[in-house]
Amino acid sequence: MPQSGFHPFKGKVSRHFGDTLSPDDAYLSYFDIRLMKEDIDTLKDDWLTDNSISFWEEYLEREYLNQYKNANIVLLRPSMSFMLMQTPDPLTLKEALPNFSRTTHIFLPINDCRNPSLAEGGSHWSLLLVSVVDGVAFHYDSLNPANRQEAEWVTKKISQLLGRRLQFIDLRDSPQQENSNDCGVFVCIQMRHLLLRKLLMSSSKEKVSMSMGGKSVDASQGRKEMLRIIEGFRKEGEKRRSSASPHKNQSKSPPRVD
Repeated sequence: MPQSGFHPFKGKVSRHFGDTLSPDDAYLSYFDIRLMKEDIDTLKDDWLTDNSISFWEEYLEREYLNQYKNANIVLLRPSMSFMLMQTPDPLTLKEALPNFSRTTHIFLPINDCRNPSLAEGGSHWSLLLVSVVDGVAFHYDSLNPANRQEAEWVTKKISQLLGRRLQFIDLRDSPQQENSNDCGVFVCIQMRHLLLRKLLMSSSKEKVSMSMGGKSVDASQGRKEMLRIIEGFRKEGEKRRSSASPHKNQSKSPPRVD
């Protein structure tokens, strides 16, 4: 839950990020993700929305993962992870999910919401990384063991989809958060580290430790970095729109990057 009255940037970022917008106003369209002002607000000091985490996954795919043409790594969106957890028979989701036949690793943000009618409910995020090639599912929980049961459920569902047994490993040496609202930031920062510093930097035959033990996560800096990235894309989108339609800068649609 957000801390009442707490604002780490003392209003400076708020002014910079357009406080004239209402929470329901679109802030940025980045490929398949449409960020709202509410998503930006939560990035400042609150519990991250599904949409914010989806943006981060889209960003990692577009800016990094796509450069590795031989990589077969899937960053599953929070909505699909939630659907997977809630669906009794995961095989019924096959057509809605990516084709995992050549996939080596799957990243899944895990939410503790158990009400299928509340797709954006819950109070805690954790990260599940399934190594299909090794038959192992690694769980990173910054409030361990808060989401262990949910992560085990998803592991069983993924196991059914893949048609192979998966060993579940709860990594208890994962970095731990110091408050109640940084879990989503931990998911995003750890996902990037595991993807860029471990999986994409190793050869296919190399054994890599997937532990995050000893790795610190600075959630405050992580929030600032994510906001800077979004603001950079927003400015880029505004520049593109201005160049394309110099006399239509008052468009109500958000700046777009694709």
